[in-house]
Amino acid sequence: MDNLIINKKQRTYIPQDLKMEWENLAPIFDELLKRELNNVADLENWLKDKSELEAALEENFAWRYIKMSCDTANESLVKDFQYFATEIEPKISPVANELNKKLNDSPFIDELDQDKYFVYIRAVKKALELYREENIELFTKLQVTQQKYQGITGAMSVTINNQEYTLEQASNFLKDTDRSVRQNAWETVQQRRLADKDELNILFDELIKMRHQVALNAGFENYRDYMFQALGRFDYTPKDCYKFAEAIEKEVVPVLRAQAEKRKEALGLQELKPWDMEVSTTGKPALKPFNNGQELIDKSIDCFNAINPSLGEKLAIMKANGLFDVESRMGKAPGGYNYPLAETGAPFIFMNSANSLRDLTTMVHEGGHAIHTFLTANLELNDFKHCPSEVAELASMSMELISMDKWDVYFDNEEDLIRAKKEQLADVLKTLPWVAVIDQFQHWIYTNPDHNAADRETAFKQIYTRFGAGFADFTDFEQQFGNLWQKQLHLFEVPFYYIEYAIAQLGAIAVWKNYKENPEKALEQYLAALALGYTKPMNEIYETAGIKFDFSAEYVNELANFVKVELDKLG
Repeated sequence: MDNLIINKKQRTYIPQDLKMEWENLAPIFDELLKRELNNVADLENWLKDKSELEAALEENFAWRYIKMSCDTANESLVKDFQYFATEIEPKISPVANELNKKLNDSPFIDELDQDKYFVYIRAVKKALELYREENIELFTKLQVTQQKYQGITGAMSVTINNQEYTLEQASNFLKDTDRSVRQNAWETVQQRRLADKDELNILFDELIKMRHQVALNAGFENYRDYMFQALGRFDYTPKDCYKFAEAIEKEVVPVLRAQAEKRKEALGLQELKPWDMEVSTTGKPALKPFNNGQELIDKSIDCFNAINPSLGEKLAIMKANGLFDVESRMGKAPGGYNYPLAETGAPFIFMNSANSLRDLTTMVHEGGHAIHTFLTANLELNDFKHCPSEVAELASMSMELISMDKWDVYFDNEEDLIRAKKEQLADVLKTLPWVAVIDQFQHWIYTNPDHNAADRETAFKQIYTRFGAGFADFTDFEQQFGNLWQKQLHLFEVPFYYIEYAIAQLGAIAVWKNYKENPEKALEQYLAALALGYTKPMNEIYETAGIKFDFSAEYVNELANFVKVELDKLG
């Protein structure tokens, strides 16, 4: 077990026991600002020292966020998080901008190895271009205000059959073969969401107002255009997103509509209602790939080991160091994430397991992110590890598909294994229209910043309907239908982070297609791409993975057909 314990790298610049308070940080930032750089070697050393400080700050912030999301009702953990957001981050912002200027103005910047530093320097120049002092206070307010979403949703629970459940746990009832049980669960959960609808709408209005102001301050017409620059989207434009949405509507929605028709027939129903979309059409109860969180972790280690022992070892290291919190419980924030710990070189996986197939998928998804964190841990600069989401999500979504070959670890029964794979592949296609909905909805929200909650609801319904509205009939549930967007954490906490899932989903299908043809070579290419971190432009990272950075209608069609054929093969 000893070889699994992580020993953090020794710091060479900042004190080992540095207490994260501004009075301790200010002199370090000051030294970096005033240091003389007389040659390119000095500049490289300066970059490494700056990187060490940034990694320590990032990890400190990470733990505050993780602890708060594990227990949203704990006031002192919320305060710890808010302290960093209000007392440390706003003070770092202007200094970070000065440090960027120092780098940009250095006569030695052109002597840096362009092959190694090109992507990083490009990002620094973009940050300088977007920086506005008047936005610092707004960013702080946004950090604190966004976090209220976790508090509101983390407190949501429902009572079914005299027992209290989190919303994640209650969603298991949607797989029950008894239709009245499913309907009751769906209606109960939606009623609970509607109880906080107005509060979340008020919160969202506040966020939109602040975000729009950030954009105006930075000289943009709207927040959408600002975010495309801020997220470093050098490889595609809003126009490309509209075209991608059209491709999904044309190529993927009809496939899913045909599957919904088959589901309706198999279930013997006149109309599919929203509570009919998760139940198995085999008439069998929901799949149960594991019994509790511990078993999920252990089976996932076995699964990753079976793909390649070096992958299993990485999850085993996380387990040995207590870097998992996987079970759903009251007061825990919703959703799941993999949070990289910049100094430790490993990540923390957070999720809300209710022992379902979806939780298995979440674990292998976050496990893909985790592998990415380990593979980039030793890159020279902290910034080299900051991958754009299109790359980060390629890591996780590819792992969902690659791991399917080894899912016999979770299922002893061949029939259950085939069912699990079919459900997973249907979900892969289902991801694409929902991503298009959330992305197009955000384009609408931020290019129409003066809208009200009623306008927003109308726009969401129109957009969701265009992409099949989940292929269910929402008659008599107009209110619930119009409110479905509120369950999407990204809209509140990480605006414009969503189209990446669809881009990466396509990439993941292409990685999997390669894997089906030549597992060894495809895995090697995938891991080589992840190990690059963000030291190469996005299209080069995709090429290293053996795939194209492409989301044209032709490519969408080719990959959707491949998934459809694989689904048909499963019977």
